[in-house]
Amino acid sequence: MSTGLPGRMLTLLSLLQTRRTWSGAELAERLGVTDRTLRRDVDRLRALDYPVEATTGPAGGYRLTSGRNLPPLLLDDDEALATAIALATAAAGGAGIEDAALRALTTLQRVLPVRLRPQLTALTGTTTAVAPRGAPHVDPHVLGAVAACCRDAEILAFDYRSRADETTARRVEPHHLVAHGGRWYLVAFDPERADWRTFRVDRMAELRPTRRGFTPRELPAPDAAAFLVRSFARATYLHTARLAVALPADEVRAGVSATIPGDVDAHAADACTVALTAESVELVVQFVAAIAALGAPVRIEEMSDEVGRRVRELGALLGAVGGVG
Repeated sequence: MSTGLPGRMLTLLSLLQTRRTWSGAELAERLGVTDRTLRRDVDRLRALDYPVEATTGPAGGYRLTSGRNLPPLLLDDDEALATAIALATAAAGGAGIEDAALRALTTLQRVLPVRLRPQLTALTGTTTAVAPRGAPHVDPHVLGAVAACCRDAEILAFDYRSRADETTARRVEPHHLVAHGGRWYLVAFDPERADWRTFRVDRMAELRPTRRGFTPRELPAPDAAAFLVRSFARATYLHTARLAVALPADEVRAGVSATIPGDVDAHAADACTVALTAESVELVVQFVAAIAALGAPVRIEEMSDEVGRRVRELGALLGAVGGVG
């Protein structure tokens, strides 16, 4: 059932903001109006200088294009407060976009309805976040450009700096952005390598949207976050350790509060092997200690030299502490 004209126009604007393209039939069904009424509503938006463009295709459609005059930000009360929480968390640190998040939060505070401002003040005054140490800065414009290519299924070209500090030109089909451990990652399919890849956004430069679309492929994981964690587990970094643990794999995963930087392989009902790998030696040693603290027998099968030295130092320190009393 259609609402009154002002409410229907706002709903139409809101719908056009949520997707790249809508078919005319989809919009008419959402609004509860006829195709003819929808066309009139679109003409009214254009008369108000909103850049609504007709798209070609079997059924035809509409999309909101970029222009000087942008539609208003339409948020209900819950969405506005959720946005404020997200911005407050980002401004507190950990996402690499603290300054931009603080500016956006200030802007949001100015335009929110008066009835929501006490709740927003309470949220921002009592909310904080613990930022991961050394989280790299990420340019919000880069994030926005990558996100737009993910949304629009547009091939993205860029220069990428690897861990070995080598720069290569890449051309990928972007799928999703994932924030993990204070860093932003792009999950994408690389046609040249015929495989899925992950890219740290802070290592991407000279972004070149191609304006060429692609048909999105099915991700070989339940979601982009699961794919990212799986890719971490399969990668091999500078520092490694391999532990045989007399506990089921699920108990090891549940007993360690953070995501394990590596693979947990269940080779028996009551035993597993944990292969740790990371660029940070401190991180590998921390997880060796965390797994040992679970209280089950642990055998170190192999570890890189620096990890071995740090683990021995830690063992000696804990032995000295245990002897005090």
